[in-house]
Amino acid sequence: MGGEASEARILDAWQANAQAWEHAVRGGVIESRRLVTDRAIVDAVLSRKPRKVIDLGCGEGWLARTLTAAGVEVLGVDAVPSLVKAAQAQGGGTFRVMAYEDVATGALHERADLVVCNFSLLGETSVAELLASVPCLLEPGGALLVQTLHPWAAGVEPYRDGWREGSWDGCGDGFGQPAPWYFRTLEGWMASFRRAGLCLMDLREPLHPRTGKPASVIFMAG
Repeated sequence: MGGEASEARILDAWQANAQAWEHAVRGGVIESRRLVTDRAIVDAVLSRKPRKVIDLGCGEGWLARTLTAAGVEVLGVDAVPSLVKAAQAQGGGTFRVMAYEDVATGALHERADLVVCNFSLLGETSVAELLASVPCLLEPGGALLVQTLHPWAAGVEPYRDGWREGSWDGCGDGFGQPAPWYFRTLEGWMASFRRAGLCLMDLREPLHPRTGKPASVIFMAG
């Protein structure tokens, strides 16, 4: 898989599967989210007591609504217009359609106490450029929170950075072609943060209550 072609396929797949994703999220179909990862990212955000959060890759807006209900001001950004429209219809935050490439070039004239990327960093070059823009989005003392698949628990072989084919397994019905994703080892994530001028501040490994294995990893960097 070529990098440029794979980056384009990510957005194409999410646009094509936006409605199915919205139904899966709102229906609580995905077990790991229902049991572990949704609560994990909410707890991680609230532990920082932010006044304002930028949710990059906000999808249909569930995290923004949850945080708004807790008294946090949230700006959600996503490249998929139908997901942003669904988020706007539900309210509980301010939402904008914006590609990561535009955020990376400074089009998002906002700052926040926290920038959150919850299972929304799937590309290679697009993610590297986005991470490099994060320091300009943070208020003094602010931080980035990234929740993603735990590299050790994802079962990806060989264990090295590189493009992988995606899957909608466990997400329910109605999905078509999945998006590819760029797998990063733990070392790969550390290198990505370092190249972006970010330092790792904390790391959490939320455990699945049934398997006892990490359901995800949450990086905090600033």
